[in-house]
Parts: sequence; C-alpha cells; structure tokens
Amino acid sequence: MVRKGPPPALLQARIQLFMKFLIAKKGRMTQIFDTDGRVFAGTVLKTTPMTVTQVKTPDTDGYAAVQVGFGTQKESRRGKAVLGHTKGKAYETLKEFRTEAGELTVGSEVSADTFSEGDVVEVSGTVKGRGFAGVVKRHGFHGGRRSHGQKHSEREPGSIGGGGRAGGRVIKGMRMAGRMGGNRITVKNLKVLKVDAASGEIIISGAVPGAPGSLVEIVAK
Repeated sequence: MVRKGPPPALLQARIQLFMKFLIAKKGRMTQIFDTDGRVFAGTVLKTTPMTVTQVKTPDTDGYAAVQVGFGTQKESRRGKAVLGHTKGKAYETLKEFRTEAGELTVGSEVSADTFSEGDVVEVSGTVKGRGFAGVVKRHGFHGGRRSHGQKHSEREPGSIGGGGRAGGRVIKGMRMAGRMGGNRITVKNLKVLKVDAASGEIIISGAVPGAPGSLVEIVAK
C-alpha cells in the first residue's frame, strides 16, 4: 500500500501559515493597559533586523524555506565554510523557517514591523535547565501521606510496580526523578500586545520560555 502525502493545495496552505517569522532575545516582563483600562501581563522581546542569507525552493532543494542570520559575532568564532556561505558576515545564529520567500531575496532584511498588534503567534525557546529534580517537582506527584507514622516519605515516588513484568524491569517512559529542563518548548496562541519598530521591541502576552537574554523564535499562526 502506497501512502499518499497531503494534496498540494493543503501543503501550500500549511506553508502560507508561516509567512511571518522573527528571532528575538527575551527581556523583562511588563504590563500593558488597553483602552478600556484592562491590564495584560507581557514579555518584552528585543530584536534587530535579520538578514536573509539563503532562499530555498522546491525545485532546487525539495522544499520551500528562508534562512536568516540574526545578531553579530566575531569572525574568529565562525568557520570559513560558514563565512563563505554568509558572504563574510559573522552572525550570532542562523535559522531556517519553512515558508515561501514571497518578495524576500538574499540580502533582504526582516525587522520587528513584520508583526502588528493583535497578531496571534507561537513562541519557541529553550527553557531553563533545572538540574536533577524529584518526581514532585518534575512530574507534579502529590507525595506520600503526612500521617500514620510516615517519617521520610513525603516526597518519595512510591511503588513503580514491575512484579508482573519480565524480570521486574522498569518500563520505558516511567515517570521518575531525573534531569529537568533544558528542552525546547513552544507556547501557542499568544497575542502581540505592542510593536515598537523604532527600538525593535515586541511585547507578547503572557510568559515565554527561556531565560532573560536567550533567543526565542516568533512565528505567526
């Protein structure tokens, strides 16, 4: 049986959903008041104009994408192959977004004014690493009962079963203590509260993943 992919019209529609994109650095949190006096918590994201370094098309690369360079870096920290690809410019990071290029060409700039107030976006970033954590913090376990003589089992995981398995092994995916954080998280359905193109700041509703100063990706729905 041959599994068919999505029809071209549907695939094109999916691509068009990601026409707006931006890379920014996470800043502080703040409050925004609307015209009715309602207050909204928001996160300030600082960005600088990104430069298009490559445009990929289905004819040449098999898919449509736009690669952009963000920020600046010392040339000594970039290899000759990367510098040759970026025409001698050392960027802090290179990121590829799956989207049709539209009017974008190599050398074009993408800035904060790409977005406008009211846009619904999703923000992706790497959350803070929290080291080794127990099951209460990592998975939200309630812990043991605080009564009937229990002395040191308030935050223990309890039984993990295993009696009916071959050799009493621990099954894959068992929620246990371990390293927490440091993974990529995407928060969806956030709203653009304010755009200041002059200073390159965008205020997004709510909290976004990552530590202050870390890079995040903003993509319109």
